Amino acid sequence: MHLKIYEHSYIQKLTRKRAGETKLGEQVETISSKDIEQTLKNSKARFVLLGIPEDIGVRANFGRGGAHTAWQPALSNILNIQSNEFIDGSELLVLGHIEVDDLMETSEKAGVEKLRSLVEEVDQRVVEVIQTIVASGKIPIVIGGGHNNSFGNIKGAALGLQASGKIKHAKINCINSDAHTDFRSLEGRHSGNGFSYAYSEGFLKNYAIVGLHENYNAQAVLDEVKKHIHTINYTFFEDIFVHEEIGFKQAVMQAITFTDDTYCGIELDMDTVQNIPSSAKTSSGISANQARQYISWCAKNTTPAYLHIAEAAPVLSHIKTDNKTGKLIAYLVSDFIKNCKKEAL
Repeated sequence: MHLKIYEHSYIQKLTRKRAGETKLGEQVETISSKDIEQTLKNSKARFVLLGIPEDIGVRANFGRGGAHTAWQPALSNILNIQSNEFIDGSELLVLGHIEVDDLMETSEKAGVEKLRSLVEEVDQRVVEVIQTIVASGKIPIVIGGGHNNSFGNIKGAALGLQASGKIKHAKINCINSDAHTDFRSLEGRHSGNGFSYAYSEGFLKNYAIVGLHENYNAQAVLDEVKKHIHTINYTFFEDIFVHEEIGFKQAVMQAITFTDDTYCGIELDMDTVQNIPSSAKTSSGISANQARQYISWCAKNTTPAYLHIAEAAPVLSHIKTDNKTGKLIAYLVSDFIKNCKKEAL
């Protein structure tokens, strides 16, 4: 398993302690045993935090790199949330990150075809770790990397739920708040076709997208999703916020209703949040508070298989580090934990 496990001492170094306060980092669980599967099963934590520090899938889709930089600032901010009556650090186990340094190094001078073959290797690593976490009865919270990792999350969660006997067939639903469908053609793996690959391989059942942007979805892709009206549901950003034909909460609840018959992955592409550094940063998008509402409503009203926050890029080649991004991700993660209902299926 390609996994860098974080020791307790490392977590403590990242936690800023203060007299009279308790931070999440002082209470979270870590893994000390090499028997990852058994340790996860024995853990009392309900959620497992995992990083994917890669941007190969984004570059394989001709996007701007930088998505590999989201994990560390997010982790630091999460660990320094106050543990209080609203959130308890013992609910969270910090696992570590998927090891991709070798693939990132190989990708530095690679062409598109090679990048896409490397994404397939990332897929395999993500599937293995996510499957292990989910099969142990835990809910993964995945941060970082391109939206190509939706494929590994969906497949891994579906296989993990099947292995644990919670679903008969390895197939789950997914809700995605995104400017793009990420349902592009099966032309080799990249950040723009994680959901179409998961759908074509049978791991994705119902797929709901909230807030697509009219300007950034090719007609061929729109034509494709229209072919699957019984299993793909979507709303446009313009219908919600420009024409006001449907309210934001109504759009999210519509997506939830469309995916409420089985376990559901919850995806948020940070390129849909206004002025957040990402591979496709937007000047017109949902606000940070609306992103928090989206996560909260989905966590409360679905039976989550996992949470994935994708494509944030606090460090881009053309700008200085944006320190607010890690804090926003920490808000989103805490909203998920606070609102995640007890398993109902």
